[in-house]
Amino acid sequence: MIQSILLNGNIITLDNARPRASALAISYGRLVAVGDDAEIARLAGPGTTTLELDGKTVLPGLSDAHLHWQAQAQSMRSVNVFELPSKADALEQVRKRAQQTPAGDWITGQGWAQDLWNDRAFPTCADLDAVAPHHPVYLSAKSGHAAWVNSRALAVAGVTDSSPDPEGGEILRDEQGAATGILLETAMEIVSDQVPAPSPEQLADMMQVAQEHALQRGLTMIHDFDDPSCLVALQILRERGDLCLRVVKQINQRWLDAALDTGLRRNFGDDWIRIGALKLFADGALGPKTALMFEAYAGGDWNTGMALVEKEEMVDYVCRASASGLPSSIHAIGDKAVHDVLDVLEIARKQEASRGIARASRRHRIEHVQIIHPQDAHRLAQLDVIASMQPIHATSDMITADRYWGERTKWSYNPRLQLDHGARLAFGSDAPVEPLDPLLGIHAAITRQRNGEPAGGWHPEARINLHEALLGYTQGPAYAAEMEDRLGKLSAGYLADLVVLDRDIARAPADEIPALQVLGTMVGGEWRYRDFD
Repeated sequence: MIQSILLNGNIITLDNARPRASALAISYGRLVAVGDDAEIARLAGPGTTTLELDGKTVLPGLSDAHLHWQAQAQSMRSVNVFELPSKADALEQVRKRAQQTPAGDWITGQGWAQDLWNDRAFPTCADLDAVAPHHPVYLSAKSGHAAWVNSRALAVAGVTDSSPDPEGGEILRDEQGAATGILLETAMEIVSDQVPAPSPEQLADMMQVAQEHALQRGLTMIHDFDDPSCLVALQILRERGDLCLRVVKQINQRWLDAALDTGLRRNFGDDWIRIGALKLFADGALGPKTALMFEAYAGGDWNTGMALVEKEEMVDYVCRASASGLPSSIHAIGDKAVHDVLDVLEIARKQEASRGIARASRRHRIEHVQIIHPQDAHRLAQLDVIASMQPIHATSDMITADRYWGERTKWSYNPRLQLDHGARLAFGSDAPVEPLDPLLGIHAAITRQRNGEPAGGWHPEARINLHEALLGYTQGPAYAAEMEDRLGKLSAGYLADLVVLDRDIARAPADEIPALQVLGTMVGGEWRYRDFD
């Protein structure tokens, strides 16, 4: 029985066999037929629901191939310091929250970026002490690779001026050796581990709010990179009957042994929640200058960044995971980090070949690929490694990248380069590092502009076209999830995941794409969000 039919739409299928259609027939969560109004209308039966789209545009459901779902959910309840233009503005937000928060309770937030401030200097614990002397405060940077804390938070965590730096991290200190309140990389965990965690049920409540936000932006699937606590809350959401997004859950480094001990392999689960890959961090980020580079950052301090997992250790992790049925998904931002990861994956590919393991059964990924050495540009395609990139990072980071990397930025944030070499792309947002909105990412990918600047786009040779960008938010993530046989296009037999827009994205001027309205999001044949009759 055909349960529902959509008629009179402008349907962009992303199916080469039939790129455009006007009607869809849906039954039991899948597309039964895609075609024109007359042929689909004939399929209607006594119990079929028919919906007129009145020319509205329909796309396959959009996916976010890289985000931090627990952090996104919690950020929607935290103090908002995202990309505020000055330190004073950030401090004012903290001051307001402190007035509403019982003394002694933690204040958390995310999104400050000192590179947007006039002096571009890191803030200090004293700054926060002045506005929140009675609360421990923990604010993660926009990059997610630095934290700004106050003296009370340092005291709660037992951090003193003489505390040693943890492996893979740094407690920044002033010229007198005093801790400044800035923590880099793994040093963040010294304080963040002291912040009371919400219960799984509370976290599921937060995720339900975040899910509504995601559905209103056309998302139907996410690839999550947070800890197992995120998986617990997702399962609770599903037990309640409230999970409306498909989720690919990665396994972070510290839980690999536990996962292997339980026998978990890729794709364990179903089409709603499934296990993806091992997640490793090869280096840090651009903002705090911890991304691992071949050559020093501009500025004369000879800093080349930070390796968070040494190459030999990475080989061990990746090869053990691969032998046990898990691909790897490795964060690498600096050109040296990307190079090292490619070397590691080359070793893994050779071991897989010796075992008779097909490349398609270990869909390794490099997360971000923010800058690559020109001699490595072809290697992702050569090794069949997915370039998991976030187009909005280019327009968000371009000023900082120019400042720190200079002429090297020709090779940064460049999906065009990877496409031209034949690599597969999977696009995401890195939310809450960037806004959870794929339309913003599509706009960034095709224009390389932010607020219309720079004219012609930042390194315009790195732009891609709309079709390529749409594939990056549909078929790329589906392939990375080993779900390309049922997700990523609107075709008979595929899951009925789709999004309805108010206008034809293919005909809208590029600078108007962020303003397109998502009118409806369907997942598994059901409207999870709908704002039209």
